[in-house]
Amino acid sequence: MTQGMTWTFTNKPAILSTGVIGGPFEKKSPFADLFDGCEDKLWMNEDSFEKANRHIIERAIDTVIGKMSLQPTAIDALLMGDLINQMTPTSLAARTLAAPYLGLFSACATSMQGLALSAALVDGGFCKTVLTGASSHNAAVEKQFRYPTEYGGQKPPSAQWTVTGSGVAIVGQETPQHPALAFIEKATIGKVIDRGTNDPFNMGAAMAPAATDVIDRHFQDTNQNPSDYDVIVTGDLALIGHRITEDLLNSKGWTFKEGQFLDCGKMMYVESAGVQAGASGPACSAMMIYSHFLNELKRGKIKKMLAVATGALLSPLTSQQSETIPSIAHAVALSGPTQNSPQGKEG
Repeated sequence: MTQGMTWTFTNKPAILSTGVIGGPFEKKSPFADLFDGCEDKLWMNEDSFEKANRHIIERAIDTVIGKMSLQPTAIDALLMGDLINQMTPTSLAARTLAAPYLGLFSACATSMQGLALSAALVDGGFCKTVLTGASSHNAAVEKQFRYPTEYGGQKPPSAQWTVTGSGVAIVGQETPQHPALAFIEKATIGKVIDRGTNDPFNMGAAMAPAATDVIDRHFQDTNQNPSDYDVIVTGDLALIGHRITEDLLNSKGWTFKEGQFLDCGKMMYVESAGVQAGASGPACSAMMIYSHFLNELKRGKIKKMLAVATGALLSPLTSQQSETIPSIAHAVALSGPTQNSPQGKEG
C-alpha cells in the first residue's frame, strides 16, 4: 500500500541475518565488538584499494550467508552499491556470488534504498530471499573524490571520514528456522533535493535538507510523529548536518526527546579519533544499523526505529565544474521481534 512517498508492507518482510565487516580503523569504534570482524590492513592483501573494497563486500556476503547456512543459489536477488566509479567493487563481488543482481546507487543513502526495495520484492511475492547492503573504502574514496591519502592534504573541520567496511542483510519472511531480527514495516522514498551547497568538504550541510524532507514526509504520510519511534537515526550527517537537520525539523514542529534523534556518523567513532565532523560513506549507516541498532531491537531496548540513510549525489567531475550538490535520503521503519515470533519468545 502506498500513501504519498511511503510504502506500507503488509506481508511482514523481515531482516533475517546480517554480516558486518569493518576495516582497521573501524576496530577503534565503540561498537566494534558488535561487528562480525575487521580487517587488519587497508590493502587486505589486494593490490589496489578498489580490489580491497570488493574483498570486504565478499567477506560480508560470505558471513551473512554462512550464518543462515544458505547456498548462494538460494539468493533470489542481490541489491547493493558502493561509491567507486560505476560501482565496480560491488559488481565484481556480484560476479563472484553469481546471483541475480540489481546494482544500486544513492551514494551514502544506498543502504536504506536497498532495504526498502528488498522489502518490496519480498512483500510483493517476487522474491523469497534477498541480499542487500552497501560498502565503502576510505582510501579508494579519497583517491577518487579528493586526494590520495599519501598526499596528506589538510581538511576543514566540516569534512568527514569515509568508513571502510560493508554491512549486508538478508531479507525474507520469518520461519521457525530463521526468526526475524527486525520487521520492515514502512519505507519512505526520498526526492533529490538541492539547496545550493557546493562545498564537497561539507556534505552534512548538503544532505540536511533531503533528510529533513524525507522525515517530515514520513510523518505526514503515516499520520505519525516522533513519539511513535524510540529512535530516529540518520545515516552520516555527522556533527554539522545532524544539527542543521534537527533545527530544520524543529522549525516544522517536530521535536525530539533527549537521545531520540541520533546519527550513525556521530556514533561510529570516538570524538578524539581525528575524523573531523564524523563518519561518512555508505558503510556507515549499513554497519551501524545492521549491528548496534538491530541488536537493540532484538534485545527489546528499542521497539521501533526510523532509519534514514542520507547521500550526497556529487561526482569528482561535477565538483570540478562548480556544480551544486544534489542529495537524497530514504527512510525505513523497523520494529523489533514480536512476542509471537520465535525470536521474541527467545528474548
